[in-house]
Order: sequence, then structure tokens, then C-alpha cells
Amino acid sequence: MRVNRILLSSALVVVALVVQVSVLARLHLPGAVPDLLLLTVLGLALVYGHVGGALVGFGAGLLADLAPPADHAAGRYALVLCVIGYLAGLARPENGRLKSATGPMLVVVAAAIGSTLLYAGVGALVGDTAARHVGLVSLMLSAALYDLLLAPFVVPGIMALARRADNDPLAEAGSPSKKATDITSGWISNGTGLKLGGQRGGLGALKARARTRTARVGRIKGVKRL
Repeated sequence: MRVNRILLSSALVVVALVVQVSVLARLHLPGAVPDLLLLTVLGLALVYGHVGGALVGFGAGLLADLAPPADHAAGRYALVLCVIGYLAGLARPENGRLKSATGPMLVVVAAAIGSTLLYAGVGALVGDTAARHVGLVSLMLSAALYDLLLAPFVVPGIMALARRADNDPLAEAGSPSKKATDITSGWISNGTGLKLGGQRGGLGALKARARTRTARVGRIKGVKRL
């Protein structure tokens, strides 16, 4: 990943984790907690693609595993977000721009349900059965509902920031290859093309004048013979 992507992703992940732990987790909503960290990973994955989404998801999940008040094994949520980020990145359009909001909303619902199932499945492998006592179905439904309501306020803004960071005009203007291309194309158009065009235009004008003079001479000679 490029430096601007790493810096932007790190800042967004840290802010999302702080807001989720300090604000959203204290709302005591029924069922699951709105997963702002998941939405951040989804927004970046829809711009960066499957590889970038997997890397961002792993880093965000590992940070959530180590940040207090985490009460589960380290690496559990990192695995979940890594898989979710990879799969969400596969839904990225070729041109990087989405034509409607239907696709991202479907991705959010699928990610909310999939992350809940995957988190519970990994927990079952390590002996954590807390999801069974709470109710897996209610967790999936509440997670999908909360994330779907929060997504329109989070995902578009994150995607816009990611696109702006990728299309940095200073970085593009400072590229040596682009400068060389501009100089070459400018030299061809300003140095060669215009001069050749001027010379061709001048030769054409001289030929036209010579033809006109020849016609006049012919007419004068014809008059004199008469």
C-alpha cells in the first residue's frame, strides 16, 4: 500500500475505534453494538480493492483485539475483518466509482451478518460460547439493522476521502515520468508541428502566387499577339 493510503487508513481506523468504544458501546442498545470499525473497513475496501481491504481489515481488527476493554483472544477480530475486507474489496467496481447506493448497502448487510457469524464461529473453535447465550439470530438482525442505519453517514464520506487521497494533484504533478511526457509532447507540438505547418503553408502560398503570375503573363502575351 502507498504511504498516503496507510496514513489515511490508520487515522480513520483509530478515530472509528475511539468513537465505537467511548460512544457507541455505551448506548446499551438491544442486541449488537453498531460496528463503526466494520463500516470504516468496508468504505476503504470499496476503494482500495480486495488486497487493500484485507490489509486494512487485519490491522483494524488487531487494533480492536488489543484495545481495552477487549475480552476475547487476540487475533480473533483481526481474522474476521481481514476476511470481510477481502470479500468487500471484490465488490469494488473497475472504475472505482459506484453508480448507485444499492450495491454498498447490500455489502453492508452481508458484512454485518457475515462478520457476526464468522466471529461466533471462530469463538466456538476457541471455546467461547457467549453468542449462544445471547442469541445468534438476534445478534445478526440487530447488527445488520444498526450498521445499515449508520452506513449512509459513514461509508460515502470514507470513500470520498480515500479517492481524494489517491488522486493527490501534488503527487501527480511531481511525477518525473509525467513531466517528461509533458515536455516531449510540448516540444513536438510547439517545436516541430507548428514550424512544419508554417513551412507547408508558406510553400503553398508561394506556389499559388507563381501560378497567378504565370496566368497574368499568359494573358498579356495573348493581348500583345492580337
